[in-house]
Amino acid sequence: MKTVTEHIRDHLLPKEPKPTIDLPTMWRSQGSEDFVRYMRNRMAMGGYRYGMLRDKGQPPYNNIESLIHRARLYLETGNQEHLVDVANLALVEFVRGCCHPNPHWSPSDDGYHTEEIKE
Repeated sequence: MKTVTEHIRDHLLPKEPKPTIDLPTMWRSQGSEDFVRYMRNRMAMGGYRYGMLRDKGQPPYNNIESLIHRARLYLETGNQEHLVDVANLALVEFVRGCCHPNPHWSPSDDGYHTEEIKE
């Protein structure tokens, strides 16, 4: 049985004829250059403060607890800086895998989805 993602890929990205969507346009419309620039700027500063991301021998940090704390701060204050920090902490955890005994990649396309806010 195919996942929802596999069905979407089959219909939007057929091999022949030409794909229904233009991927570079889709990627640009699904992102924020400002957000990525803020992430990169803060990662550069973090390199000075904590060491470079891929350097060996860096001490482990509690990225996930810090990520959760900063997400709560965003909910309290609305300061979007915290969202950039959340994204960067997720990136660091993805690359270094400090907080989980078995970090791995196992896609779950048809799993939990973000709930719509009903007014």
